[in-house]
Amino acid sequence: MKRTILALVLIAAGAGAANAYGTSTRDIDAAQASEAARIRAGVRDGSLTRREAAGLQNEQRRIEQMESRAKADGHISRAEHDQIRRAQESASRHIYQERHDAETQRKRRWW
Repeated sequence: MKRTILALVLIAAGAGAANAYGTSTRDIDAAQASEAARIRAGVRDGSLTRREAAGLQNEQRRIEQMESRAKADGHISRAEHDQIRRAQESASRHIYQERHDAETQRKRRWW
């Protein structure tokens, strides 16, 4: 009885470690949320024009599509995970570049 329980515990622990990149996409989802917030902040403070924001949001949509395709079989491989993370890193650089270029959104008067 004790051996059976111990074996089940070891199997469960091994499955969790082996499936580290399985369907867990918490880091990907957290990065997506962070980048969406950065884009919204850029629009709000005027450091992103509407056109820049639209382009960055399209890039975020493409990354979400990559994630959906990777999840389609119920498993995200390490290669798929790494590819998505590289795309996110690139998108993060694009957000930084667009927010720090000379283009700004014209402030509209409230009256």
